[in-house]
Amino acid sequence: MKHASDMDRHSSVDLSDPDLYAAGDPEQVWARLRAQAPVHRTERAAGAFWSVLSHDVISQVLRDPRTFSSRHGMRLDHNPAASAAAADKMLIVTDPPRHGRIRGIINSAFTPRMVHRLEENMRVTAAAALDGALAAGSCDFTEVAARLPVATICDMLGVPREDWDFMLSRTMVAFGADGGTDGMAVAEAHVEILSYYEELLELRRDDPQDDIVTALAHAEVDGVPLTDEEIFLNCDGLISGGNETTRHATVGGLLALLDNPGQWQVLRDDPGLIPSAVQEILRYTSPAMHVLRTATTDTVLGGHPMAPGDQIALWLPSGNRDEAVFAEPERFDVRRTPNRHLTFATGTHFCLGASLATTELTVFFDELTRRVAEVQPDGPVRRMRSNLIWGFESAPVTLTAR
Repeated sequence: MKHASDMDRHSSVDLSDPDLYAAGDPEQVWARLRAQAPVHRTERAAGAFWSVLSHDVISQVLRDPRTFSSRHGMRLDHNPAASAAAADKMLIVTDPPRHGRIRGIINSAFTPRMVHRLEENMRVTAAAALDGALAAGSCDFTEVAARLPVATICDMLGVPREDWDFMLSRTMVAFGADGGTDGMAVAEAHVEILSYYEELLELRRDDPQDDIVTALAHAEVDGVPLTDEEIFLNCDGLISGGNETTRHATVGGLLALLDNPGQWQVLRDDPGLIPSAVQEILRYTSPAMHVLRTATTDTVLGGHPMAPGDQIALWLPSGNRDEAVFAEPERFDVRRTPNRHLTFATGTHFCLGASLATTELTVFFDELTRRVAEVQPDGPVRRMRSNLIWGFESAPVTLTAR
């Protein structure tokens, strides 16, 4: 099948270029492409791909895993060998029906007792992180925001509290929160995390608890126990997914309130708006930049013919700014409702941790409005150089207590 070619003015736009997100203006680029070429193809040396930028077509792809598969890799420029090795083992690169069976195992771990414990610990962790920042006065808010998601993921997986600081330090290196580019350090951090989970897995086989490692250790899919590799891959996926979305949404949410002092005052005056504010923070910050799908058959998407094996990048922040769905999408509005954002995707792969992340953000911004009177910038904000995470390297601020 021949591919339809786009107009020359679109061929020069490469949404996979990480410099666009570190120093460019992606929001204007997304808006132009939504209007002119909401589905278009990019030819590049690293491999051609299709981009989808409109809310309706992104949703269409995410709700059709038979035509658009996740098992061939979930992000651009992935390692094909690594993706093939993880396919049907790691949740994010597994299609139905096995996807649903693994997902069910993880969901089964969320007993009422575990959920209650998680929420209590979230409140304590968020309060301590903010109190520490207030005592220091000036801080890099990326470091403050990192503490709650890592602590929550550790708690959920079954990491003892005394090891949370270790996991925080390792995950910040492994998943790029420290802003470093040292590939060796990243690899070593991943190895340390893996070694830790090998020990925890053996412990939970002998001493079951209310946590996800226990659920995975004692689970079966189609009558066959999960292998150690499957357990480690899914733990790794939960750590990276749970850490990145919540951390960067927290930073982006604070910066949005800083840029919109009227919205900050509205939220402080009416804490009952926190649930809608959290949904707006999720829409506005959209930390997951893109997810990848691979066409499994000849198909047509947005008027363009596609062939089996074609890679399709779904740009979630663009969908979250689609004028056809959101009135004044560039405006940050803590009262916005309804709010059909795609931050957690939709369909089969709707984010497993969506409820958990929403609760974390609700707790954090509730504690923020209780404890903080004023936020002031304390230096330039630096965006990450990444086409996968629309996040922050640094966000220096000064917090003043109420």
